[in-house]
Amino acid sequence: MSLTKEERRDGNGHSLSIGREKCLTGIEGLDNVLGGGIPRNNTVLLTGNCGTGKTSLSLEFLLHGALEGENGLYLSVTEPYEKLIANMIPYDFFTRDMIKSGKLTFIDMTAIYERFGFNRDRMTIEDVDLLVSAIGDLTTETSARRLVIDSITSVAYQLDTQEKLRNMLLSLSKTLSGLGATSLIISELTAADTSYSKYGVEEAIADGVILMGNLERNGDLLRTLQVIKMRGTSHSRAKYVLDLTTAGTLLVPLLKGGSS
Repeated sequence: MSLTKEERRDGNGHSLSIGREKCLTGIEGLDNVLGGGIPRNNTVLLTGNCGTGKTSLSLEFLLHGALEGENGLYLSVTEPYEKLIANMIPYDFFTRDMIKSGKLTFIDMTAIYERFGFNRDRMTIEDVDLLVSAIGDLTTETSARRLVIDSITSVAYQLDTQEKLRNMLLSLSKTLSGLGATSLIISELTAADTSYSKYGVEEAIADGVILMGNLERNGDLLRTLQVIKMRGTSHSRAKYVLDLTTAGTLLVPLLKGGSS
């Protein structure tokens, strides 16, 4: 385990620690790209178009954590978690015992909305504070060291200003980091989007941005992955081809002008 040896901060107050403890994703190729994993307590934006593997990658992140004894929490905004599990890739290393034992917890965000009466089209500032607090409480109750929110785009539809979204993400990132959780927050993009996030503020606030995409080559549609930024570690910014298998995610370099 690599512990913090030196710490300094950038102009925004973000940690630029050298030698920070890393959270191994368990995806060998990605951990190599990240120089040993995601720096502990980072909040990472996992962003990309439909069908690029964002949900599968985030689930595998939690599964590998469970195998290493780290509790994981998955907050599903877009679909019931039972449907999510039913449609999950049949990973060789996944068993329902992970859920029964509490190593993995799946919660539908709609249950949180109903608990606090979020049945309106738009959230107030007070609603946002309650939501962040509720997520923090769930993280504590489940002793989660890894957390996934799928997706922040769906939550943001209920926020009518970028300022509300910015404040929510800042508060959420601070809360989760303070609780010792390393988090993946999924963001949905469309072909028309020109930034790394739907509303343009998510990418600036997140400690890291992992971009997933589709690439057509020789008649095939390839999934790709590229780490755009990751505070607290040196990393490759090259583009990789991603393959989803029952043994886990495989990454290979994308060869320019030819096959991967």
